[in-house]
Amino acid sequence: MGNLDVVATTAHPVGRRPFDEAGEHMYARERQRQILEALTRTGRVAVTDLSAQFEVTTETVRRDLDQLADRGQLVRVHGGAVPRRTGDVEPDLESRRVTNIAAKRRIALAAAELLPTDPRSAVLLDAGSSTAELLPHLAGRRGPVITNAPAIAQGALVHTDLEVHVLPGRVRPTTAAAVGSTTVDALRALHPEIAFLGCNGLDIEGFTTPDPDEAAVKAAMVSSAAKRVVLADSSKIGARHLVTFAALPEVDTLVTDADIPTALLRQLIDAGIEVITA
Repeated sequence: MGNLDVVATTAHPVGRRPFDEAGEHMYARERQRQILEALTRTGRVAVTDLSAQFEVTTETVRRDLDQLADRGQLVRVHGGAVPRRTGDVEPDLESRRVTNIAAKRRIALAAAELLPTDPRSAVLLDAGSSTAELLPHLAGRRGPVITNAPAIAQGALVHTDLEVHVLPGRVRPTTAAAVGSTTVDALRALHPEIAFLGCNGLDIEGFTTPDPDEAAVKAAMVSSAAKRVVLADSSKIGARHLVTFAALPEVDTLVTDADIPTALLRQLIDAGIEVITA
């Protein structure tokens, strides 16, 4: 019998592009977005299931999960991943100042477009690294800037036309934010035109933070302001912490980055929230 030349071929479904090394790099962002959507729906993803779904190697999936875990968007477990949940260690202010800086600056730039047209309008700034990025965009305003963060107040003083107010209270070392009953009482007497808030977590249940005192202050900010805007980069999405300070319908606008999962985006819009991606 003569020798037969056998040519090995790899079949791919019609219309489906094979994921070679370049393809894996090109489609990583979309895969990771879909992984976060699956976590929102099911609460857990498995490496083997994702490998079959995306027609990539398990090593590629593990790399995707590791990158999402490094950004704080999920927690790696044996064989897959689960959403971030209550019990995560709360990062201090210095750590947050150097995390996702580029995204936070884009978010602040987009959020600045929401500032009231009247430069004398009162603006309330929550403590946090994202809200602090709004300070350069307050130049030229003449109205009150109210904050529970001494560091933000100090930064606002650079703009000498601003009328800076610091809320009273006990300053938490972790976040350098004033909290407590005196802070909440002071907020109840105020009615700013707009409040810009940060959060530690965001999912379909609402906006969350680990500390009850911090949550009470954020909730009072939500109640006091005519318009409520949350600034949150995508590392906060899918995380749920101990205390909910606002349900979805209590927030008017979310300003985030482009990595927000489509499923959660639809849920936010259905809840009446304007979502701006920067």
